Amino acid sequence: MVSTSPPKEIQSNGKWAEGDSNRRAKWWYSTFHTVTVMIGAGVLSLPYAMAYLGWGPGTMVLVLSWCMTLNTMWQMIQLHECVPGTRFDRYIDLGRYAFGQKLGGWIVLPQQLIVQVGCDIVYMVTGGKCLKKLMEIACASCTQLRQSYWILIFGGIHFFLSQLPNFNSVAGVSLAAAIMSLSYSTIAWASCLIALEIQATIPSTPERPSKIPIWKGAVGAYFINAICYFPVAMIGYWALGQDVDDNVLMALKRPAWLIASANLMVVVHVIGSYQVYAMPVFDLLERIMAKRLNFPPGIALRLITRSAYVGEDYLFSYPWKTES
Repeated sequence: MVSTSPPKEIQSNGKWAEGDSNRRAKWWYSTFHTVTVMIGAGVLSLPYAMAYLGWGPGTMVLVLSWCMTLNTMWQMIQLHECVPGTRFDRYIDLGRYAFGQKLGGWIVLPQQLIVQVGCDIVYMVTGGKCLKKLMEIACASCTQLRQSYWILIFGGIHFFLSQLPNFNSVAGVSLAAAIMSLSYSTIAWASCLIALEIQATIPSTPERPSKIPIWKGAVGAYFINAICYFPVAMIGYWALGQDVDDNVLMALKRPAWLIASANLMVVVHVIGSYQVYAMPVFDLLERIMAKRLNFPPGIALRLITRSAYVGEDYLFSYPWKTES
């Protein structure tokens, strides 16, 4: 018999109670969170990939990858409440249910951290590079700072943004990032790893489970994804051919204001993407600190763990700090 009791959370320690603000997200929050993490600066390399594959194989791979990731997203949404009365808010919770308490953590957590921490490091380097390029265009006569300083400036922004408590509190940043994704993708052609954490912010009842509104948001996000990826890949390859650069924006030389605007949009986008990828890691670190070190939840815990994480990302970005 299917339980009609309110959904419960796995190992939540009361943090994810249904009445809590973390459960009050709207369906469209999932749309721009998903757009933010899916449509990254990597979209600008799609014409370069098309140049290697050609029209036939390139188009086929693009369509297949879009369909496969949409199917994966659907499966993750269904698994969030696959056990009646239970909500798996994090990948590690679902992994422990599927593979056991110990083995599940070892299978899921390393893969998730590699992707999320790795993406944050890449975003930090990308943000610093685009800030440097933006200043070179906007003020050619100014004394130019080394790239390592721009990466440090980008990281400094996150020392402040990382203190925002949860996914809902970064909704505005994520929305701005999603808009910037659309904008610089449009410039390019005209000139799942946090699904559970996103779904965890949406309220769920037996009458209206969370999979209904988040799927609605996911479909919207994938539609936006399609109108960004396909035109950039195909029109970029059609216009520039085999000589396209691995970043299609670098092939655009003028007007200067348009190139500067595109770099600014990339900066805003990676700021939002950094926060969306970092939030699950923040949650993990804070739970470890509270459980193993008896650290009381609050501002002090956020300040220590999140600032340390941003600092760690900056240190690991060192190999990419070329001084050009």
